[in-house]
Amino acid sequence: MGIVKISDLMHENLRIASTAMSRSINAQAEHWMKIGMLAEIYPSLNHQELTRLLMRVERDSGADLAQLLDHPLFNSQGIA
Repeated sequence: MGIVKISDLMHENLRIASTAMSRSINAQAEHWMKIGMLAEIYPSLNHQELTRLLMRVERDSGADLAQLLDHPLFNSQGIA
């Protein structure tokens, strides 16, 4: 585990979002990072599709980037 330095404003945004979503600040930050990572890899997917994808990946293998790129859900036939 490492330390990630973020701005005071981002930390405050995380605190607010984590309270609203009933997550720890760290869990909220990790959630945003996972969604952002998937959004960069698959820019054509909307938030709902990314969330469903993240849930399937977590169920099957976890969100390791190497596994995400090789995951059967991400073949050329489609993601959903």
